[in-house]
Amino acid sequence: VQLQASGGGLVQAGGSLRLSCAASGRTFGIYAMGWFRQAPGKEREFAAIVSSGGTIRYADSVKGRFTISRDDVQNTVSLQMNNLKPEDTAVYYCAAGKRTQYTWTAYIRPSLYDSWGQGTQVTVSS
Repeated sequence: VQLQASGGGLVQAGGSLRLSCAASGRTFGIYAMGWFRQAPGKEREFAAIVSSGGTIRYADSVKGRFTISRDDVQNTVSLQMNNLKPEDTAVYYCAAGKRTQYTWTAYIRPSLYDSWGQGTQVTVSS
């Protein structure tokens, strides 16, 4: 599976951005799709994930501000980010993973995803 992300940029605090990610290749069997982010000097962390059945999970830090959506016909996953804060500044990566023996709650781990987009920079100025 190949993932192509787009939509990052520079925005002032309180502003909005929308990230999009298109999957191509052998997309059949993708279980989880999501967005992870990595700030300078920090580990990659999950922001929002969605299962093939539509179950969604958000990191506490983005809950109420970010909305993830998935379209399995178009093979896309998007992240609407509102009320952005300077601490949201990071490189954002879309990811796709297959079903494994792990339960859904484990899919916040980057290690369960085997396909990654190239990353898109989101910078929020104060």
